[in-house]
Amino acid sequence: MISVLAIGSLVASMLAGPIVIPTDPPVEPPDQKIEIDVITINGSGCPAGTAAVAVAPDNTAFTVTYSDYLAQVGVGARPTDARKNCQLALQVHVPEGFTYAILQADYRGYGYLAPGASAVARANYYFQGSSPTTYKNHSFSGPLDDSWQTTDTSELTSVSYAPCGEMRFLNINTELRVNVGTSNPATTTSFMTMDSTDGGISTIYHFAWQECDED
Repeated sequence: MISVLAIGSLVASMLAGPIVIPTDPPVEPPDQKIEIDVITINGSGCPAGTAAVAVAPDNTAFTVTYSDYLAQVGVGARPTDARKNCQLALQVHVPEGFTYAILQADYRGYGYLAPGASAVARANYYFQGSSPTTYKNHSFSGPLDDSWQTTDTSELTSVSYAPCGEMRFLNINTELRVNVGTSNPATTTSFMTMDSTDGGISTIYHFAWQECDED
């Protein structure tokens, strides 16, 4: 798995060309190695040094790994622990002649919810200078004591590609919320994590690739 990272506050948008929404199906990933730089990191769910980014060897996806992403309520929890979030700005270096979009995102973690408690995992992502996508929410209800996984998928006809020939940051926002509901916070603890038993959660973002038209 991957090491540990931290995630970033959103970067001021810049004047740039429009986001591309091509009608052609995605092409095969480029052969050249893709590199991703973490530009800024911020959020209560990803303190410095607790998350990392790595690109799949075949350039089909990249993974964000967290090690301290925990929201909780009840015994031992502070009021601010009920909501945790993480914001990152990434610079994806792609080979000349290619552009990319995020086609699918897989989120995994662990949940322990007392009867009557509930939780929400939500996320969105967008390119610098464009409008954020709508948050996609996934709800959970107690009793729960198990691993969880959610997948956000975009239709090929609606995905937004980064403008060809321009360097735009990819902004990713995630959030976990836990609600007491009808559970008794004086005697129970409910929590949700974005992590796994082996020390980190793999949040996987799947690329869709397009070739840029030559001028």
